[in-house]
Amino acid sequence: MWDDNLREQVIQLEAEAEKRQLEDFLAKQDLALDKDVEYAIALFDGVKIAAVGCFGGKVLKCIAVEGEYQNKGLSAGIVTALINEEYRRARTHLFIYTKPQNKLIFSELGFYTIAEIPNKVILMENKSDGIIKYLAEIVGEKITTGNTAAVVVNCDPFTLGHKYLIEYAAAKTKKLHIFVVWEDRSSFPSEIRYKLVREGVQHLPNVEVHKGKDYIISNATFPSYFIKKFQDQVETHARLDLEVFSQYIVPALGIRKRFVGEEPYCKITATYNRIMQEILPAHGVKVEVVPRLTYDRQAISASRVRELIRIGEMDKVRELVPKTTYQFLISAEAEVTINQIRLTSQRH
Repeated sequence: MWDDNLREQVIQLEAEAEKRQLEDFLAKQDLALDKDVEYAIALFDGVKIAAVGCFGGKVLKCIAVEGEYQNKGLSAGIVTALINEEYRRARTHLFIYTKPQNKLIFSELGFYTIAEIPNKVILMENKSDGIIKYLAEIVGEKITTGNTAAVVVNCDPFTLGHKYLIEYAAAKTKKLHIFVVWEDRSSFPSEIRYKLVREGVQHLPNVEVHKGKDYIISNATFPSYFIKKFQDQVETHARLDLEVFSQYIVPALGIRKRFVGEEPYCKITATYNRIMQEILPAHGVKVEVVPRLTYDRQAISASRVRELIRIGEMDKVRELVPKTTYQFLISAEAEVTINQIRLTSQRH
């Protein structure tokens, strides 16, 4: 597959020396090793790395070729090797976030552009109809015209604060679409979070709950290896996510308004909300920031609920979540998640 002088090797990320060599190589290419990389492959010329490629989940990343080895087909070979390994792991729908100047390289390797932020980032997938199929899935048979709105939530877990935001939005719209962020970096798994939201809003006839899947981009899963400054990472993620939302989801569902909870604590979410108010109106979507519901003079938050779970204050948890969420939390189904939360002292 490679030039006879090159040797393919899987990098053992748990081996400190191998991981450091990978990090040093990427640093020379002005890249960083993304935090969620689970698999890495390199081409060696003797003891020297000529090219590398990695993935985390279904996202290919950290693909780079040393200058003297460029234009020799190494990028194509690395990407092919990564795809083969992803397929071996039964992952066939793959994504790449990369710099716009790499667009042609990945287009020739079978990837299609979803969205682009000029001079910052481009999102591509290996299925020409991937997002089209997702839109067909969320649209269903009926499209509501006129007063249609959206709310995007993580709900880790679903609290009375989330319920208040959704009830407020539902009361002001003819049709409300709820998108649950679909990533497994949260304490509660995606399917559980989706289930809790659905159960918590079943009394609202004009609300439809959707799985965000790969097209509601979580800040937790947005790759940052090619963006140096943290604030630039946050803003670029927000702009890319809102570009996908505006370009595809807004016209598919006829969305005219997006409701968002006020964010008094998290600077990342506050930045996202600010950029949302800048971008969405240009696409005909009004943004309404809804004050947070408070209890005992504190804004109700999922992080507060998780902290109470961690320290075993379930009576206090009961005061901050809907009955449907609480019934789940005290069920056998929740035991694994509850135990994991209690094993960590990290509040996130």
